Amino acid sequence: MPHFLRSATLLRVLCMTLFTIGLLPSLAAAQAAAMTQTSGGTAADPLALPDPLTPDAVNAMVARLSDDQVRTLLLQRLDAVAAEAAAGAEPAGIVDRAGLLWTAFSSQLTDAISKLPVLFSREGDAIASFTSSYGGLGGVMVLFGLIALVLGAGLVAELVFKRATASWHEIKDGSGDKDLAGAIRFLFRRFCGEIAGLIIFFIVVRTLGRIILSPEQILFAAPLLTYLIWMPRVGGAVSRFILAPNRADLRLVNTSDHWAQYLHRNTIGLVLLAGITMFVVHFNAQNGVGAGETRIGFWLDSSIYVYIALIAWTAREGLSDMMRGTDPDNTEFDERVARYYPYFAMIIAALMWVTVSVLVGLGKVALLLQGAHYTTLFWLLMAPALDTAIRGLVRHLVPPMSGDGKIAIEAYRSTKRSYIRIGRVAVGALVLVILSKVWNTDFLAMASGGEGFGARLISFLMTLAVGYVIYEGVSLWINRRLAKEQTEGEAPEEEAGGEGGGAGGSRLATVLPLLRLTALSGIAIVFGLLAVGSLGIDITPLLAGAGILGLAIGFGAQKLVSDIVGGVFFLIDDAFRTGEYVDVGGTAGTVEKISIRSMQLRHHRGPIHTIPYGEIQKLTNYSRDWVIMKLKFTVPFDTDPNKVKKIFKKIGAEMLEHPELGQDFLQPFKSQGVFDFDDVGMIIRGKFMAEPGKQFTLRKEIFNRVKAHFAENGIEFARREVRVAIPGLDEAEDLTEENKAAVTAAVSGAVQQQVKEEQTPPAAE
Repeated sequence: MPHFLRSATLLRVLCMTLFTIGLLPSLAAAQAAAMTQTSGGTAADPLALPDPLTPDAVNAMVARLSDDQVRTLLLQRLDAVAAEAAAGAEPAGIVDRAGLLWTAFSSQLTDAISKLPVLFSREGDAIASFTSSYGGLGGVMVLFGLIALVLGAGLVAELVFKRATASWHEIKDGSGDKDLAGAIRFLFRRFCGEIAGLIIFFIVVRTLGRIILSPEQILFAAPLLTYLIWMPRVGGAVSRFILAPNRADLRLVNTSDHWAQYLHRNTIGLVLLAGITMFVVHFNAQNGVGAGETRIGFWLDSSIYVYIALIAWTAREGLSDMMRGTDPDNTEFDERVARYYPYFAMIIAALMWVTVSVLVGLGKVALLLQGAHYTTLFWLLMAPALDTAIRGLVRHLVPPMSGDGKIAIEAYRSTKRSYIRIGRVAVGALVLVILSKVWNTDFLAMASGGEGFGARLISFLMTLAVGYVIYEGVSLWINRRLAKEQTEGEAPEEEAGGEGGGAGGSRLATVLPLLRLTALSGIAIVFGLLAVGSLGIDITPLLAGAGILGLAIGFGAQKLVSDIVGGVFFLIDDAFRTGEYVDVGGTAGTVEKISIRSMQLRHHRGPIHTIPYGEIQKLTNYSRDWVIMKLKFTVPFDTDPNKVKKIFKKIGAEMLEHPELGQDFLQPFKSQGVFDFDDVGMIIRGKFMAEPGKQFTLRKEIFNRVKAHFAENGIEFARREVRVAIPGLDEAEDLTEENKAAVTAAVSGAVQQQVKEEQTPPAAE
């Protein structure tokens, strides 16, 4: 058999084998793809495949093929298999992957530059094809005239609708619409009115267009209406709702009129540019010019990102003010976000341009045709703006601060920050879900059933997010309760007179800090272990190690365990609370802070003492329930005690009627009669019962009133005197020096004796 006959027979057998094992459908797809290529010469005429594709039909087809046709068919199949293998092959390493991505990106740029010489000529061809398809210039003029008529009818219908709903756009002075809620109501009504007008416009245009336009004319008019009219007008309505360029009193964002109007105009321009991009690509495809022939879509798409960067750079001051908002409690993080947001927008635009170029270079354009990159760009640029919206809503929706003082202010700010952090996590999760749907990726499914690193990473992040929300929620609840308890029990320092012994906080205010520490530590540990486990790491050794560590601490740190257990029982017994004045073995002070193993006492002169619970043998609490204050007054011996008793009773009645101090008494001020006698006079004592911490303020007021009433009734306080009996005092003028020395010695001895008595501690009453 001649050599060429053996070759032809072998080729036929190979082709029959390929068809028989079912690879012909793939070959047909490869042929169809080859037919659509426009970069490089003219594709060979495809072979007509039998229909239906059965083994007998395949044998009959192969029998009719020439040797050249069989060889061409085999080469096409081998090329298709090689292309599929090359496309499915993963790069060997990071360097190879980076090279692949760079090639995909740079090829798009170089290809677009190489097509510049034919761009305008091919666009001219598209316009010429469009003109000829509608019967020349006259037919095009008729088409545009009919479109203008349809649009005019739609605009008239929209204008009539707006006049009928003009009350939606009016605001009356004194109507209460100039606060935040009223502004949102008005802007929302206006937005709904604009959207309703656009719907009326669309319905009229669509109905009238189907009547007077032919199907071929609708193919051109429909994209024109959607991309160049409908999209920019919807974007303008949304921009007017947020920016209110002509109503500074209703504006929802913090920016000046100049920047609001600038951003509004350029937002419409940006949407219009995106619409022009889609319309031109669609127009070229309808008129025989493929996207790869001119690459005009690349240049128009790139201009969108350049436009975004230009807007961000020009309006960086207005954007920073918008991000900063008007909240007086902004943190340093909020200030940095506001300052760098314009640069963030420029970086996002550049990254999205590179991403789109790489995806096009890799041939993954299906999602780009659905606008996935534009949706991603929108939400990424809106993320900081959404953060500003969260802060604004929290500022207006969180209840106003209750109480006064440092504790109330800190509680209010802490509450706002917790709500803001929870809102950030919720909005971030919502944005990720939206983007996952846009890119046809189900993060939840990946996290629940995926085995790859990406799925584990998503599960890890989701676990941390859930744990963080629970952490913030528990912290928010405890902080709000703690702030309420502390604010209600807060007593100004001057009320205690700097003496200590003030009323303490509630039992809940004492336990909540420990509960917060325990709960938040438990949440962090549990969700930390769950997150580590979601990465595929076995946490059993970690749990075993924690158990061994706890056992070692239990045996090796018995004193620590004693302190902790002692503290637990002290808290159960309610022996002390924060803010109470206690004495622990001779160490006195106000309970300022409690921890798991110790308490801190602040002495009223400043020093702070740290005492472990295990060392407390006896604790005396001076701030529990009530306090009795006893006051001593020394009056001359000739004072009438009954008169003093009546004065004390009168003062007690007056104090009970005092609008501010009367409610602090548990028992009124009254006399206890003569308590003692000394060398000066009679000691008369009075007492009263008051709430802890209030006694010192009441004591000062009682001293003032006693002094005033004694002066009114001619009663003087006794003064210390030293009397020396000298024989022959009538002849004092003739005292000798010896007598004078004796008088001086007697006086000095009396003074020393009095000082000694004063330094001796009095007996317990």
